[in-house]
Amino acid sequence: MMKRNFEKNELGSIGIGAMIVFIALILVAAVASAVIIQTGEKLQQNAQQTGQDTERELGGKVTVNGVLIQSATTVRLSFESAPGSGVLAAENIAWSVSCSNDAQGGYNFVAGVFGDNDNTDLAVTGDTFLATDPDPNNGAPPAAINQNAVDILNPGVSYVIDMVIDPGPDTAGSDCGFDDLTVNDQMTMWIHVEGGGSTFETLLITSTTPGTALI
Repeated sequence: MMKRNFEKNELGSIGIGAMIVFIALILVAAVASAVIIQTGEKLQQNAQQTGQDTERELGGKVTVNGVLIQSATTVRLSFESAPGSGVLAAENIAWSVSCSNDAQGGYNFVAGVFGDNDNTDLAVTGDTFLATDPDPNNGAPPAAINQNAVDILNPGVSYVIDMVIDPGPDTAGSDCGFDDLTVNDQMTMWIHVEGGGSTFETLLITSTTPGTALI
């Protein structure tokens, strides 16, 4: 009977182990790549959203040039669009004034818009005008169609608006008129642009005389 001798060879098993390790490294690299790509996409989306929010915030904002007392019930705001802002619609800009008026119940709040998108009405107060032609009727109601009010605010152009802070008659909660407020009282003014930014100013009353600057 013939006797056969078998020689044991472990080189094949070593190759299988190396292949397993190689496949494992590929899987780990694939998972790591997927995580890195997903993280990068998320960071890009967040950065893009932040950029859009910042652009919208800066692209729609109002810069206050001055606030003067017009009468016991009205202040005149001089303003222009902030640097970098685009064209703004007056009807999309709102203002609010709050104060502490002890004569009318304490905290009072008054608000309005910069325009009603109607240049054919006879209202002067509450509409926006060019700073070069702020009061064409010298305070009197216009005798004809009030076509000099503006609906669109262009960059680099100065405008004015007369804000009624005491609509009258005296009503608790909505009266910041100078017939009740006194020297050293303060008012808080906000200007909000729809879809854009907001502007905040503190108005300090140093005198209630018409023409007095509040900032």
